[in-house]
Formats: sequence, structure tokens, C-alpha cells
Amino acid sequence: MKPHRLAKTLPVKERLEPIGVYVIRNRVNGRQLVAGAINLRARINRARFELSTRIHPNKALQRDWNELGPEAFEFEVLDTLEPVETRPLASEYQEDVDELTRLWIERLGTDRDGYNLEQR
Repeated sequence: MKPHRLAKTLPVKERLEPIGVYVIRNRVNGRQLVAGAINLRARINRARFELSTRIHPNKALQRDWNELGPEAFEFEVLDTLEPVETRPLASEYQEDVDELTRLWIERLGTDRDGYNLEQR
């Protein structure tokens, strides 16, 4: 059986990458950036790459990363969404991810005193 056909027979939970919300936390000053993704692993890897190559779109976060170094930051998954069989495509979860991200930004206050302030 070809791999692409096998993938179609797997349950949605096994086909989709983890979906949800993560935080990049500055351990020195406590500032945080909350973000969501329909592929958490890929998005966190991308954020690390952008920061390490000095091209992250959040200038305040990038400035702190440059000054303090990567050891001053931690990445944590805050929340995940459980895929369901009636929604087999990752793109079908984007609205849920956006809402969950807004809730976590509000809960942690990162739009007032964190790195999400830049994104208002």
C-alpha cells in the first residue's frame, strides 16, 4: 500500500500534527509572546530559526533575544486542540486556534505587558 493511501486510513488524531497555542517566555524580564498554530512543531521550529537568524517579525522579542541570548528564553505549549473525524483537514481548525490564542493572550496579559503588545 502506498504511504499516501495509508495516511488516509489512519484516524485524524494520528494524521494531523499537534494543533494549538504556545508561548515564548523571557525568563529574565517575564515578557511573553503567545501564538497559535495548526502545526505547533513546525511553528515553534520556525520561531526558533527566525530568532536565531535575526529575522523574527516581533522586533521587541528579537531585540531581547539578541541581547540576552537563547538561554534566556523558553518555549512551552499552552494548549492543544483535539482533532475530530468530522474535520480531517488542519486548515479547518484555524478559527479555533485564533480564538484559543486570543483567550491565552487575555489570560496572560501579553497584549498589555508582553510581546503581543506590538500586534494590537
